[in-house]
Amino acid sequence: MRSLVMLDAPSNLGLRPPAPGTVPGVYKLAGALREQGLLARLGAREGGVVVPPRYDRGDWREGDGVFHARPLAAYTVTLADRIEKHLRAGEFPVVLGGDCSIQLGASLAMRRLGRYGLAAIDASADFRHPGNTAVNGPVGAAGGEELALATGRGQADLADLEGLGPYLRDEDVRLFGIRDGDPDLTELRDLGIRAATVAEIRERGAVAVARAALDGLHPPVTEGFWVHLDADVLDPSVMPAVDSPDPDGLLPEELFALLAELVRSPRCVGLNVTIYDPDRDPDGRAGALLADLVTSAFDAG
Repeated sequence: MRSLVMLDAPSNLGLRPPAPGTVPGVYKLAGALREQGLLARLGAREGGVVVPPRYDRGDWREGDGVFHARPLAAYTVTLADRIEKHLRAGEFPVVLGGDCSIQLGASLAMRRLGRYGLAAIDASADFRHPGNTAVNGPVGAAGGEELALATGRGQADLADLEGLGPYLRDEDVRLFGIRDGDPDLTELRDLGIRAATVAEIRERGAVAVARAALDGLHPPVTEGFWVHLDADVLDPSVMPAVDSPDPDGLLPEELFALLAELVRSPRCVGLNVTIYDPDRDPDGRAGALLADLVTSAFDAG
C-alpha cells in the first residue's frame, strides 16, 4: 500500500509580478487545495510546510540572470532535504506549490539518491536558457526555466547545486501536453527529450502515450520517476486561473487518463502540483476541478 505524505511548498519566487506592486498568487495554491479536503481525500499523512523566502526582486533588471537566484537556491536545498527524507522512508510525497521552480527541489532530492526521471505534464517545456534566448527571450523567471536548470542549462548557482548538476538527464525526461507549435519542440527533440503534444495525445490516446513514455523510466535504467503537474496544461475554458492560459489545452478527462496512468506506476515516487492561482479563481471552480482530478487519479490506481 502506497504511503502518501502531503507537503506544502508555497513558493512564488519563480514568477514575474502579475502587475506592478503585486506578487503572484500561486503561493495560495496549497491552502486552496487543502480547503478542498485534499489531505483526507488522498488519505495522506500531514507533512507540513516548507516556508519560502520573501518575494522581493529588489533592483533586479533584465539581463541580470534569474531573479531571486540566491533565495531560490537556498529554498531548493531546503525543499530537497524534506523530499529526500520522505523518499528514503519509502513515502510518496505529494507536494503542493507554488510555481514550477519547486520542481528543482524534487529533482535535487532524487539526484542525491541516484538516477531518476521526470514526467512533466505542462503546457510548455519551461526550457528557457541562455542558449535559446533568441526564441524564448532573456532568462529571468525560474518558473519558466526549471527544466532547463534541472538538466544542467543555466547559471550554476541553480543548475549545479551541491555539485550534482545536471539533476536530470535529457533522456530521462518525458513531457506531456505541450501546445502544438511550441517553439521549443525542435530543440527538445534534437536533444532526445520526448515531448507529446496535445494533438499527439488526442490522436494516440492519453493512456497509450503515457505507457509508451514510461518505457525507459524503469530499472535498470532509472530508479523511478517524479510527476510534475502544471495546471496550465488544461484548456483555459476549464482552468483560467493560471498566469499564462494558453488555448487548445487538455480537457479534464484527458488529463485524468494521463495522470492516473503515470501515478499508478509502481516506479512513480512523487508528485508536485503547480501554477493554479486562487486569486484568478473567485468562485473556486477551477481549484475544485484540480483537486478532483488529483484525487481521482490516485483513486484509479
